[in-house]
Amino acid sequence: MNAFPQTIHFIGTNTPRRLELSARNLPVEGEIPPEIDGAFFRAVPDNAHAPMFEDDIALNADGMIARFNFEQGAVDYDIRYVETERYQAEKRARRALFGRYRNKFTDDPSVEGVDRTVANTTPVWHAGRLFMTKEDGRDPQTLATIGKWDFYGALKSETFTAHPRVDPVTGELFFFGYEAGGLCSREIAYGIADKDGNLVSEQWFEQPYCATIHDFVITEKYAIWPIFPTTADLERLQAGGAHWAHQQDLESWIAIMPRYGKVEEMRWIKGPVGISAFHEVNAYDDGELVHLDLCLTDTNAFSFMREAGGIHRPQQEIQGALTRWTIDMSKAEPVIEERPLGPPGDLPRLADADQGRPYNRVWYLSMNPEAQGPPMLGGPVGANFNALLRLEPGNGRLTAMGLPPGAGISEPAHVPSRDPDHGGWLLTVVDLPNGPPGMAAPHDYSSELWVIEADNVEKGPIAKVKTGLALRSQVHGAWVARARLDASKTT
Repeated sequence: MNAFPQTIHFIGTNTPRRLELSARNLPVEGEIPPEIDGAFFRAVPDNAHAPMFEDDIALNADGMIARFNFEQGAVDYDIRYVETERYQAEKRARRALFGRYRNKFTDDPSVEGVDRTVANTTPVWHAGRLFMTKEDGRDPQTLATIGKWDFYGALKSETFTAHPRVDPVTGELFFFGYEAGGLCSREIAYGIADKDGNLVSEQWFEQPYCATIHDFVITEKYAIWPIFPTTADLERLQAGGAHWAHQQDLESWIAIMPRYGKVEEMRWIKGPVGISAFHEVNAYDDGELVHLDLCLTDTNAFSFMREAGGIHRPQQEIQGALTRWTIDMSKAEPVIEERPLGPPGDLPRLADADQGRPYNRVWYLSMNPEAQGPPMLGGPVGANFNALLRLEPGNGRLTAMGLPPGAGISEPAHVPSRDPDHGGWLLTVVDLPNGPPGMAAPHDYSSELWVIEADNVEKGPIAKVKTGLALRSQVHGAWVARARLDASKTT
């Protein structure tokens, strides 16, 4: 193609921007708390070239790493492409060479054997290094791309999850890769890296079918993989079809094992039929009980994955809730006990210190049922979230921050406070239409970074950083404090 298609994946906040830039001393409305000293990194898919196919999707775009740098009350902004092998090959050719999302059989023959990951999903900081993760590849280090990371050659898995988990006490990195043995394989590799970034364990096991496992969780005792029936099929890929198709009549599973144990200790628990979740909030132990909280829907939330499986349902009819699954590990045959915790939504954010442990609040994004006018177009489902929720899972207390009409909001990052009586802050990018709701063109908006008191979201932002730009949709983000940045490594 010579031009970008005008589908939901290329309009609104999915409009290709294709700009690498740096801007210092962005205008700030309000005051930045002095404890916010460090960097907010964002993973931003953005096509460097028009795609090969008109039905391409936003998740297939080249990865960019964006950084809001906070220093002495000032804020700077940078964004750069992650220079993967794929990006470099297309840069030399000045056109797209890689075809459909995660389907190598649709690529230009000239790039056969070239690593096709776009590294566009999650920035992860561990052991002094910044990684850009996407679950179909290993991890380039950024902003200036250093290269793929394989733990000094020790990692055998061909893939690495977009959502590793870092234990806040031990500093260990817990991770996995599905399709670890190659395209459409059922093999999962489970790995642990110590606080210094050395691989200390890698074990392999098989799942019941080749499913997309976007996220997983740890507790102090266990590692847990929720597995949902969005599946890959090699024959479909070879015919030029979709990598993923949701199977509404297939059961889900939970795989659970001691987090320092052997895969031979894995226990498999059958779950409900046809459901889906891309992100888990957290999990923790309560005696012999394990509580797992996740953003659950009654089918796959991504239309391109539903439709590939023959499921044609409007986005607004998808049902779901923030849900708790409880498992009694003392039973010979554990089952899932389910109860709703909060309204439907996704992109949950937890305080880093609460990872794998009992927690008393979570923040996530949702749709405001009382919003005026249509939502801002963009994101992987075609409409951006327009409300920020704060939920206390223990008592059900829910507070919310709405947005101006027509605005959209990205996943927040949590910045802790040194004051134990202060809940810290949230950083989130808000996109605001440049005109009355429904009147401005979908690509005509301005992006601001909002600073919000984490335990007072209903009060709205205490500071706004004005970028003067229309930023492309973010996937995930991460906060890294100044002391950790100052101890960073490049090898």
